[in-house]
Amino acid sequence: MKLVTIFLTFLIYLTSLISCSFKEQIVNNKQEIAKVNDNSVISLKKNQIFHDNIKTVICQKKNKRNSVPIINLNSDDKLTIKFDALETIKKDYYYTITLCNEDWTINNLNKNEYLYGFINNQITDYEFSFNTKQEYIHYQFEFPSENIYPKLSGNYIFEIYDENNELAFTERFMVLDTKVLVEAKVRRATLAKYKNTKHEIDINLKHNDIDINDPFSDVKIHIKQNNHDINSITNLEPLFIKNNELIYDFEEENLFWGNNEYRYFDIRSLRFLSEEINNIQLVDDKYVVFLQNDFERTFENYSIMPDINGDFIIEVQEGWDSSVECDYAKVKFSLSMDKVGFGDLYLIGAFSDWEISEKFKLIYNQKKHKYEQSVILKQGFYNYQYALYDSTNNTIDLSFTEGSHYQTKNEYFIYVYLKDHMNSYDRLIGFSKKDSNDLF
Repeated sequence: MKLVTIFLTFLIYLTSLISCSFKEQIVNNKQEIAKVNDNSVISLKKNQIFHDNIKTVICQKKNKRNSVPIINLNSDDKLTIKFDALETIKKDYYYTITLCNEDWTINNLNKNEYLYGFINNQITDYEFSFNTKQEYIHYQFEFPSENIYPKLSGNYIFEIYDENNELAFTERFMVLDTKVLVEAKVRRATLAKYKNTKHEIDINLKHNDIDINDPFSDVKIHIKQNNHDINSITNLEPLFIKNNELIYDFEEENLFWGNNEYRYFDIRSLRFLSEEINNIQLVDDKYVVFLQNDFERTFENYSIMPDINGDFIIEVQEGWDSSVECDYAKVKFSLSMDKVGFGDLYLIGAFSDWEISEKFKLIYNQKKHKYEQSVILKQGFYNYQYALYDSTNNTIDLSFTEGSHYQTKNEYFIYVYLKDHMNSYDRLIGFSKKDSNDLF
């Protein structure tokens, strides 16, 4: 009996130690985030890479290339998360998830309130690059797993740490618990002054399966063009309410600039020059790709140009496994135009995580009268545009260099959130994607 008592006492002590260790890990993680960025909320709001050697982060549904990183709650859906580390010695990487509010600020719930399993999980699936000039290690993992899965719907973010407990990168994903039917129409703008340049998105929400007490404050709709946050609409309130239906049918509040089809380049082969490639060189045993010079499209007429709405595809033509046989190249961009006096130009697209980031900022070459920048990218097919950050108005303008046309083919993503006051989090209760491809 005495031995049993001693054993039980030891077990309780061990459990306490493990619990303390997990708590210390969470505290350490939050402290590490604060080191990276003085505002930890900002560091977790968006996809960010904090280590220069981390490249080509991809988060998508398993076996569905270029899919939205969204899974259904309590389903068999899985995400695949991939990334490369430009290094030759394997490191240990770990991940956890953090629940966010509908505006991607951090929720204050404890982790055990919104996830099952272990708080920190090691990434064990990795491969070394094969037959590439740039050596790297390719890592990947699947989520959810037996070790970790979400209890609640909503916005989440992966936090990936290295073996020194330093935050390497963060990546968004969402968990959906469908409770509303989202009906949406994308049309040419109703207002005459915007007919040639803007799209209008009208939305009906049918909520037969859930009660909504205050649709004006509890329901939040996020509308995103091509699933990025640039000029997304997040402040709409229903214009009409009838029975179990919320109607968002405006003439101006729900407008997006149509913008233009995306520019593109193809570096799936580094042996041959594709249409948009001017030259490929080996410099210090690394590939350098010179793109054809670009020009402003602000006042050009619309022309059909098939694109993938700003996304990219990792692929190699002379190989079998693109994950580890794709090489890296320094890609040189150039845009001929006069210097802008009230802001800066940036490369924008999925490869830049749609962020106005210093490493994608274009530098003006006074002698050549053009903007220039170089970016290290993995082999594949890429879409991109040039965006103006207007420092006077603190806005991002894609149409400044690209123009805007109602004929442009875009995708619109609609996310519907409901405030859960009892449990203090924002539920993701609706999702829809609508194409503008067949409306004109």
